Amino acid sequence: MPKKSFFKRYLLTGLLIWVPLVITVWVLNLLVSTMDQSLLLLPLALRTESWLGMHIPGLGVILTLAVVFLTGVLAANFIGQKLVRLWERVLLYIPVVNSIYKAVKQVSDTLFSGQGQAFRKVLLVRYPHPEAWSLAFQTNMPSELTSHFPDEHVAVFIPTTPSPVNGFYFYVKRSEVIELDMSVDEALKYIISMGVVTSDSRSSKERRAADIGVLPQGVPVTVRAANE
Repeated sequence: MPKKSFFKRYLLTGLLIWVPLVITVWVLNLLVSTMDQSLLLLPLALRTESWLGMHIPGLGVILTLAVVFLTGVLAANFIGQKLVRLWERVLLYIPVVNSIYKAVKQVSDTLFSGQGQAFRKVLLVRYPHPEAWSLAFQTNMPSELTSHFPDEHVAVFIPTTPSPVNGFYFYVKRSEVIELDMSVDEALKYIISMGVVTSDSRSSKERRAADIGVLPQGVPVTVRAANE
């Protein structure tokens, strides 16, 4: 084996080991550092710098989780629910704050509530041009807009890769989308990994769909009629 190929091979192998590890450590360090800022809410006498003479990383994570957990416990009873409603009523009377809080609360209720349907279905839509397909999520269609479309439309959110929190919001004809037998978690996995992480558990029907070119190779989905 030539020396150049030998060096390149082991260099790439080392990168494949270190890059995911370094990124994981960096993300964890960012999260811990950010949550450690919650220690600033404590009085100076209660901080570790005062009675230990040093800062202990990670205590902010414990404090944040404890506050969130206790908030959930308090809000789950009758008195706590009354206090939450009173607090929300006060916020809704403050200009500017009310519109921001209401919008954020609606999104968080949809995403984190067990009954929420942030993304109902996983779809394929033609984007960014008629010859390309993109994964999309069906979201809620505003009732005010349905009368403005001559045909039945669906609201879709097309996330970007590798950050699915950004993307595009469109209204597409139902007849021009393909509904996939894929969970939202699976679709997010493909998007975040840029298609690198895939599942090998494909049925014969799914493999036939990929073989005839209906869907991109490597995407384990089952095609269903759009009007089902």
